[in-house]
Formats: sequence, C-alpha cells, structure tokens
Amino acid sequence: MEHQSPVDRDSRKLLTHEQTIEFIDKAQSGDQQAKEILVSRNIALVKSVLKRFLDRGYEYDDLLQIGTIGLIKAIQNYDKTFNVRFSTYAVPMIMGEIKRFIRDDGIIKISRSLKELAMKAMYAKEQLKNTLGREPTIHEIADELDSTPEEVIHALESGRPVSSIYDVVYEDDSNPILMLDKISSKDDELSRVVDSVTIDEVLSNLEEREKTIIIMRYFQDKTQGDIAKVLGISQVQVSRLEKKILLKMREML
Repeated sequence: MEHQSPVDRDSRKLLTHEQTIEFIDKAQSGDQQAKEILVSRNIALVKSVLKRFLDRGYEYDDLLQIGTIGLIKAIQNYDKTFNVRFSTYAVPMIMGEIKRFIRDDGIIKISRSLKELAMKAMYAKEQLKNTLGREPTIHEIADELDSTPEEVIHALESGRPVSSIYDVVYEDDSNPILMLDKISSKDDELSRVVDSVTIDEVLSNLEEREKTIIIMRYFQDKTQGDIAKVLGISQVQVSRLEKKILLKMREML
C-alpha cells in the first residue's frame, strides 16, 4: 500500500478557522510541513481567483504559480489580530500578485525560458525567506535553482516595470528631471552612448554579467560595493569591469 504524507492525505478537506490559525502559527515559526498543508488546502482559493484572468492570454500553470506565491505571502504575513478569516485576507494578496505579474509583463517580450526562471526565482525567494527568517541573497537563490547569480538577476530584472529614458524622475518648480538626465549625470561615457543608440540595443549586445553590472549601477543606483557583494567579487574588480564595459559600449558605435 502506497504511503501518503500528511500533505497528500485529505488534501481536499477544508480546514476550520481554528486549524488554519494553528497551522499559520507553525508555518510562521518555520514549520515547512505546516506551510505545505496550508498551501495544499487553500490551492482551490488560488484557482478560483485566477479564473477571472484566463482571458488575458496567459498559461494556466503560470498564473497558478504566481497566485501560489501570493498565497504563501498571505501565510507569512497573516495576523490573527486582523479579525478576518484567512481566506478573506488571502484573496486580495493572491489577486494582487497576479495583477502585478500581468501589469509588469508584456512591455518588453522576454523568452519563455527566462519567464520560467523568473517565476522559479520568485518562488524560491519566498521559500528561502520563510526558511531562513530573512531575505535570501542572490547567491542563495541561485544555489537553490542550480543556476548562476547573473542568470537569476537577469531573470528577476526581466519582470520589473520598464522605465523610459524620458520618464520624469523628479520635478522641482516645474523643472522636470528626466531619467536621461540622471543617467547623464552619472557618467559622461554612458551619456554619449545613450545619445547615440537606444538603451535596449546596447544592453542586448552585452554578456549577461556585463548587462547585470550596468543595470544595477545605472538603473538601480547600486554602488560598486553593492554590486561586488551580489556578484561575490571585490569592489576593485567591479570598478575595472565597469570601465571595460563602458569602453565596449562606446566601441559598439
């Protein structure tokens, strides 16, 4: 007779409010099995929410995975002092996660494989956050997925909203500061590149690691020290790489 785990057994049986609270307390204390039971018993909630998004052209399994991330966040953040049932609290979080995915997707078309890695990375991030009790590092997420830090960063960045170089980032006395102005003030080398070709064209010709450094340095306002920690190299190496990349970008012209 095949053995069934507690997660598999009676997986369709609804939990009472008291049981749900008990499992949430355990899950928030690091009990992985309790979290898996909560996800299993509430997956119908996710399926119910995602039905209203099925006419948007997205794969059912993709939306299910994204919705499950919202469910996990609800498990991690729920507080019984909210005085609402868990399902009432979870639905807006599940819906918000799916809406955010749809909103951020589609501006720039990315490959199916990159989308899949991005979703796996987001899921792994939430799992590790709950297990470790803190935000996981890029290296830890990459190890969990048997991938490289550069690939994980690129995948996660692919899902971020895209900014135009003409977006207003600050306005004072009706004097708008554009994204282009911000980039230009950072470095004259990059400014000349931006003036000559589009950002996308330049970035598409860089290797993944090079692209990661430029995105973090000039679009996320990361310091060379921040980048060094993420990539696991020294700040001096980041400085040298940055100069070489800027030279390479100029030579593309």
